[in-house]
Amino acid sequence: MKKFNIRKVLDGLKEQASSSASSGQSGTQENNLMQETLQSENFQLCKTVRHGFPYQPSSMAHDPVQKILAIGTQSGALRLFGRPGVECYCQHESGAAVISLQFLINEGALVSALADDSVHLWNLRQKRPAILHSLKFNRERITFVHLPFQSKWLYIGTEKGNIHIVNVESFTLSGYVIMWNKAIELSSKAHPGPVVHISDNPMDEGKLIIGYESGIVVLWDLKSKKADYRYTYDEAIHSVAWHHEGKQFICSHSDGTLTIWNIKGQGKPFQTITPHGKQPKDGKKPEPCKPILKVEYKTTRLGDPFMILSGGLSYDTVGRRPCLTVMHGKSTAVLEMDYPIVDFLTLCETPYPNDFQEPYAVVVLLEKDLVVIDLAQNGYPIFENPYPLTIHESPVTCCEYYADCPVDLIPALYSVGSRQKRQGYSKKEWPISGGNWGLGTQTVMMGEKLTDREKNTLLFFPPVMLQVLYKLKTAKVFEKSRNNKEEKQNTEIVDEDPFAIQIMAWCPESRMLCVAGVSANLIIYRFSKQEITTEVVQLLEVRLQYEVNDMESPPEGGGGGDRDLPTPGAASPSPQTTGPPTHPSSSSNSSDGVRDNVPCLKVRSTPLKQSPGYQVDLVVQLVWVSGEPPQQITSLALNSSYGLIVFGNSNGLAVVDYLQKTVLLNLGTVELYGSNDPYQRQPRSPRKTRQPSGGLCDINEGSASEDRCKSPTSGELSFSMLDLTTIQLFTVFRYCMFVCCVYSLSVCAGALPFCALSSTVLLSVCPPRGANPLDYRDNSFSRSRSSSVTSIDKEAREAITSFHFCETFARKGDSIITPCLYVGTSLGTVLAVALNLPPAGEQRLLQPVIVLPSGTLGRLKGSILRMAFLDNTGTFLPPAFELWYEPNAVGADSEERDKARKRRPVSVSPSTSQELQESQYAVVCSEKQAKVIALPSQNCIFKHSITETSFVLRADVVQMNIGNCVACFCANGHIMTLSLPGLRPLLDVNYLPLTDMRIARTFCFTNLGQAMYLTSPTEIQRITYSQETCENLQEMLGELFTPVETPEAPNRGFFKGLFGGGATSLDREELFGEMQAGKASRGLAQHIPGPQGLEGMKGAASGVVADLARARIALDERGQKLGELDERTAAMLASADSFGKHAHDMMLKCKDKKWYQF
Repeated sequence: MKKFNIRKVLDGLKEQASSSASSGQSGTQENNLMQETLQSENFQLCKTVRHGFPYQPSSMAHDPVQKILAIGTQSGALRLFGRPGVECYCQHESGAAVISLQFLINEGALVSALADDSVHLWNLRQKRPAILHSLKFNRERITFVHLPFQSKWLYIGTEKGNIHIVNVESFTLSGYVIMWNKAIELSSKAHPGPVVHISDNPMDEGKLIIGYESGIVVLWDLKSKKADYRYTYDEAIHSVAWHHEGKQFICSHSDGTLTIWNIKGQGKPFQTITPHGKQPKDGKKPEPCKPILKVEYKTTRLGDPFMILSGGLSYDTVGRRPCLTVMHGKSTAVLEMDYPIVDFLTLCETPYPNDFQEPYAVVVLLEKDLVVIDLAQNGYPIFENPYPLTIHESPVTCCEYYADCPVDLIPALYSVGSRQKRQGYSKKEWPISGGNWGLGTQTVMMGEKLTDREKNTLLFFPPVMLQVLYKLKTAKVFEKSRNNKEEKQNTEIVDEDPFAIQIMAWCPESRMLCVAGVSANLIIYRFSKQEITTEVVQLLEVRLQYEVNDMESPPEGGGGGDRDLPTPGAASPSPQTTGPPTHPSSSSNSSDGVRDNVPCLKVRSTPLKQSPGYQVDLVVQLVWVSGEPPQQITSLALNSSYGLIVFGNSNGLAVVDYLQKTVLLNLGTVELYGSNDPYQRQPRSPRKTRQPSGGLCDINEGSASEDRCKSPTSGELSFSMLDLTTIQLFTVFRYCMFVCCVYSLSVCAGALPFCALSSTVLLSVCPPRGANPLDYRDNSFSRSRSSSVTSIDKEAREAITSFHFCETFARKGDSIITPCLYVGTSLGTVLAVALNLPPAGEQRLLQPVIVLPSGTLGRLKGSILRMAFLDNTGTFLPPAFELWYEPNAVGADSEERDKARKRRPVSVSPSTSQELQESQYAVVCSEKQAKVIALPSQNCIFKHSITETSFVLRADVVQMNIGNCVACFCANGHIMTLSLPGLRPLLDVNYLPLTDMRIARTFCFTNLGQAMYLTSPTEIQRITYSQETCENLQEMLGELFTPVETPEAPNRGFFKGLFGGGATSLDREELFGEMQAGKASRGLAQHIPGPQGLEGMKGAASGVVADLARARIALDERGQKLGELDERTAAMLASADSFGKHAHDMMLKCKDKKWYQF
């Protein structure tokens, strides 16, 4: 309560200092008119789920019964995968690399060993796994971990060559230790090296095989505590694998050889194989190859065994990609991978090591991908991966989120995206199919969309899973330059990939899409379900330059107030018809060799075949001006209702009519102010002449007149789309049923099963030249962040940082609402631009659009980040939009299209009478401040200083369940929310410090209390700041552990049981227990109880899983009792039969006797 009072007092002091008495009275009146419904109790911050490929993977494990896959990373993270939609992320507190993972098969637990010599036991029987126990080794380094099937004793090999044994239930060390000096020959003086392998004999649990790095393998007898056999090879060992009969094992070595050993033949290997070595004709030893890092030996009941290995290629194969080799009988298949192999596992039909394995797939963990190979089909095709693990194909550069999309949007994207599906995948279902989803009754669905690829891809994303619905590549729009020198000169404005996506604007209702690249280019797309061939790609070239010829001083009162600033040419229908004389746009170089009117990229000049989906409608490019390259685009906005696109940079802004394919406005930032520029500008390279922007250009024209431009050249861009659809039980995420797979793009047939509130996120990405594509620009931040307005005023340039289309009051005191464009600048100024639009229909295509700057709305500290508008009840006013229609329709569809174009665009106007003093409220947020300004009076009724020591990276006006708020993410890691319209602080959490630019580029908020950002170069983290969502988060997550019966053990057969040929069991409890083995050394390891030790076990023992387990136990007991009853009944029946038989014999014996004969 004390904290709330302090904030209230501070807010009151700030309001009193910044507003006059009249404005304070007005603020009180506005507060009385709009009662705020959101309180601080409605907000809470927590992580929800993580998507994407695990960054820097280091280890992997698989539960063959539960069918769950676990991946550990070098940063101590754990990612668990089940069926599509069942994903989980966990993190070790130490952050050390995960070197080994071992499942307690079908027990709902996982053991992880870290590089800091700690071992942890994870409980997977809860939706959010937790650590139950930890063990920290103090004296020895852990190198290998092995947990036998259905055993509670864990073998841990160390760097010193010793093996320690841990009880998994209590996580305590056993006194039984295998010392390296007892395992090797007594005559050997050299240390065998670290333990690289431990496994027990499949047929004899009392025999343990130990592999040392130096090439020594020891078969250890656990009962007699001595080595039975020792096997020595000249080359270092990397891995060991058993034959299921336990009579042979195979080793992989550092010289690219495989050695097969009989357990009773310790002299030399039974067989030596060099899979990729050249066999000399004279019988000499093959040439050494690269090390075979891992080998697995799997048998089949009806065919030849599989020998699967990674590495071992010949040294002369320079530049060859990493390979996985599958040897089956006499055939050897070499499968090339795109990235280095980290680990691989063979999936088998049985979990028992002493039975025929029957392998059916191989899971290959690569540095940047996860591949599953089908071993049962010819050619070894891969399974289609349902997880979104390719977000990092090129670095993400930005991320946008669009909520409440139309319900028909996702099916439309799927319908065109399904045609892009790759061929050649395995026809079988994805083998990692564990876990389960609980289905709720009342569900409300939310959707989301993400965009990816600096080389230009959009990705649309469902709830706990991410699904690729559609990919869009812009490579077809641009031509690849044949002259590398020319390409380097034209694209020298950027250090990274010249085709990278920088900003995106998307209208879900009309499905219009606009993409801005780093090479100062724009591509406008329309969505169509029909395939077309575009003969000529329509192009606009814009000459946007900065020039100041006069120095002006700011007025005393600063920015604000109403200014009617007619600008030369601003109201003209087309910039080509006004302005001073221009140079012909066809000239690329002036007489002195200075590059001029040259774009950075080349648009293709040949016909372009465009598949159904997003199709190019217009390309806009900024050109060089008198030897200076165009500045990168810093802001972009699209409005389908008005048919306009506006973009800006540090020079100024341009408004483009994409319906008429003309440039409506092309002004420098200074010209927006006119004669009332509040800043003192220093002249910078004044031009003698000024050229307006180019008009619509025909690609095939070599030269053009003044109002036509030369055809530019261009390169390549691409995007892809994913759908992030979220089903909610009010605010609880659920799995979207009509979107089933991630990359398979499979979706249930028929209509949508839910009334969906779809939402979408856009994300873009691209690698720099000569840099690591995953880590570029992550530690740089070059923008000026001065909090002082006076220091900012000294800057000569004022960049355009944000736009907002709306229907509001263009000037102070206006009584009529008109279409407007609000412009935010890097110096904190908000300017209004009035738009005069012709009537809809044919007149819209023939009559010009009038654009007129109308003065400033106000000034804030720092760059303007976001603008939004509320009506007089506090309801959010979205920009007007046009509903989608088929642009390539013919016949009857064409008539429907014309009707749709003649319809009045959907817009939102104030819901109450305009007799009230104020009808709308503008919400403006900058890097330092937030203001609420009443319209049309333009009085600031509320003001809040967000931060003084840092700056805001991302700000959005979001809609919660019961109201609206401003959400902010600051560079110091704070996430804050402010009420509307009062701007009261509701949430302030120090969540995530800005450690690199990746987070700053990709962080975005959305409605209903959600946000997301790129937490690593390959992973997207989703968070929520809604209290209701946090409370119901468990309902969103899937179950990792499901009750499954363990398969029956293989039948030993009559003769094996009679003559002892079957598997031999071992009483490990008696052998390793404290009674016989004693206690372990105290200083060897330290036991650390987990934060949820007892609670986690209690939680695991309760709930549905425990109820099912108890029911199963009760059923077993009942079956046992019934069996005993059957046995007693059979005994009584046999006794009755015997009694009847004796009675019958007695009757026959006495049948003919008289009474006196007895």
